[in-house]
Amino acid sequence: MTRLAALLGLELPLLQAGMGAVAGPALCVEVSRAGAGGTLALYKEPPARAARLVREVAAGTGGRPFGVNVVPEVTGPDRCLEQLRAVLPELPRNGFVTVFGLPAEDAARAVRAAGHPLVVQVGAPADADTALARGAAVLVLQGIEAGGHLLGGQPVDPLLAAVRIRHPHAVLAVAGGIATGEDLADAVARGADGAMAGTLFVPAAESAAHPEFKRRVVEAVAEDTVITSLFEIGWPHRPHRVLRNSLTAAAERTPAAFIATTRVDGRPYPVPRYSAAAPGATTTGRVEEMAMYCGRSCTRVTAPRPAAATIVRIRQEYENARVLRAGAHTSAPAAPHRIQEK
Repeated sequence: MTRLAALLGLELPLLQAGMGAVAGPALCVEVSRAGAGGTLALYKEPPARAARLVREVAAGTGGRPFGVNVVPEVTGPDRCLEQLRAVLPELPRNGFVTVFGLPAEDAARAVRAAGHPLVVQVGAPADADTALARGAAVLVLQGIEAGGHLLGGQPVDPLLAAVRIRHPHAVLAVAGGIATGEDLADAVARGADGAMAGTLFVPAAESAAHPEFKRRVVEAVAEDTVITSLFEIGWPHRPHRVLRNSLTAAAERTPAAFIATTRVDGRPYPVPRYSAAAPGATTTGRVEEMAMYCGRSCTRVTAPRPAAATIVRIRQEYENARVLRAGAHTSAPAAPHRIQEK
């Protein structure tokens, strides 16, 4: 058991990323029931609906720990604090809160006062310093291999090495390049206490992603992803890794007309071209032009499995890899399997 698993009460030191349009209640419940860290995406959810979703997850996890994810740089610090004030009373005692990017001090204080571990995702050593100063119990270090919006400019390995030197006793997880139990074991061997995975769970049966999004992730390889800043409406000034499509291949930008509609609680919302929104199960229209966030680990995501089956497979691979490492500790270690950016 790693320090991440012990701190959060997990059987496997793996967190599922709180991805908007993907990480709904069904996925969070199944990942948590299987022994990993399921996470419910709150994204832009109104506080009252966010609280209702947390109650729904709590009723389904059978007492297993799970987390909620907030994104203050999208919602704004005030709305983020409103979300937290709504959901913290509903979050079970063993629940945790993950934050994409640095939380404001009052938000961090609210989580700590409620007695829940604060998990902060960062992409640079200086931000790691700030997050720990604000009371983060866990840091998730995101490398540029990861899908979605990128918090820094370093690959995950040098980022982990730099932060571990600065904070030798911190609980550190890595994000980017995690799709198998061997990947997880490699990360722990390099000094991490666990990992976070997002792309791995997009095709899951319980994922709220659109079927075309799921299909494309399963069929993709690392070279089918690209870092761009195209999908900025609703989330500006943050580069992101997505699957290539007609917009990323175009020489010129086309008008930001409405191309799709998505429904939340039965209400339709128009989606403009270049929106940061990912296509969910209720999205209709030109889904193929939307942002399909995907990390380079997609090369090893090859089938749309139920989330519990994925966790079982990763746990077996992880345990086998750990046993092999322990048995070969006197021999020269094999080079870890890594996907390198071209």
